[in-house]
Amino acid sequence: MAIKRQKDVWTNEINDIIRGACGGFLFGIPLLYTMEVWWIGSLAKPQLMMMAIALMFIVVYLLNQIEGFRKRRYSWLAHQAAMDTVEAIAIGLACSTFVLLLLRELTPETSLKESLGKIIFESVPFAIGVALANQLLGDTRNSNAEGQEPDQANRITNKKGDELNATFADLSATLIGATVIAFNIAPTDEIAMLAAAASPPWELAMIATSLLISYGIVFQAGFSDQQKRRRQKGIFQRPSSETIMSYLVSLLAGAFMLWFFQKLTFSDPWTMWLDHTLMLGLPATIGGAAGRLAI
Repeated sequence: MAIKRQKDVWTNEINDIIRGACGGFLFGIPLLYTMEVWWIGSLAKPQLMMMAIALMFIVVYLLNQIEGFRKRRYSWLAHQAAMDTVEAIAIGLACSTFVLLLLRELTPETSLKESLGKIIFESVPFAIGVALANQLLGDTRNSNAEGQEPDQANRITNKKGDELNATFADLSATLIGATVIAFNIAPTDEIAMLAAAASPPWELAMIATSLLISYGIVFQAGFSDQQKRRRQKGIFQRPSSETIMSYLVSLLAGAFMLWFFQKLTFSDPWTMWLDHTLMLGLPATIGGAAGRLAI
C-alpha cells in the first residue's frame, strides 16, 4: 500500500509538471519567435535580470494563489504557493532554454551573460503560462468520465456523428488554431533568420519536439476532456495517428501563411519551403493542439 501511494505521488507530480510545461508552451511560444526579446535579453544588465526574476516571482506567486498548475490546490498555504512558484519558474526556465537551444539562439559560442539574459526574459511568459495551466483549458483528467458508465460515454461520443464528421471537426479545429498562431508569426523576419541557421539534424529535432508537445497538450497534460478525446471515434483518432495528422495539417497552415505574406513564392526551391515551414511548424502545431482542445 505504501509503495502504491508513493508511486501515485510521483505519477501525480510528473503529470503536474507535464501540465505546467504544456501551459507554458501554450502561453509563451509566440514570444520565443520575437527577435526584440532576444536582443533585450542579450543586452540586459545583471540588475535588470534580477528585477525581471523578482517581478516574475511576484506575478507567478499571485497566480498560484488563484489556481496554479496542480490538480489539488492549497492556496491558503503561503509556503505551498511559494514552493509552486519556484517550481513554475524552474519549469519556465527549462522550457525556454530548451526551445532557445532548438532554435539555435543559444549555442556554445554564446556568452554566459547573453545566454542568461535571453533565458530569463524568455522564461517570463513561460512561467506565467505554467501558473495559468489549469485556467487556460482546465484540468479535467479525473472529471471527464466520473459518474459515467462506459456505455454512457460511448453514447455521448456516438451522438457527435460518424467517424468522418469527427475527423473533419478535428482537422478543422487544428487548421483554425494553427492558422491563428501562424498568422501572427509568419509575416516576421524571425522565420527566415531561424531557417538560415537550421541544419537537418536540428530540423529533425524540431519535428520530434513539435509532435511530442502536441501529444502532451492533447493527450497527457489533463486539459479539457482528455479522456473523452481518447474514446472519440474517427479515421485518425488514435493518439499517435491523430498527432501526426494534426502536425501535417499545421505544417500546411504554416506554409500557406508564409505564401500569403509573400515570405515564400512558388519560384523558391523546395528546400527553402521545407526549412521555413518546419521553423513555423512548432508554434503552428501548438496552436493546432489548442484548437483541438477547444472543440
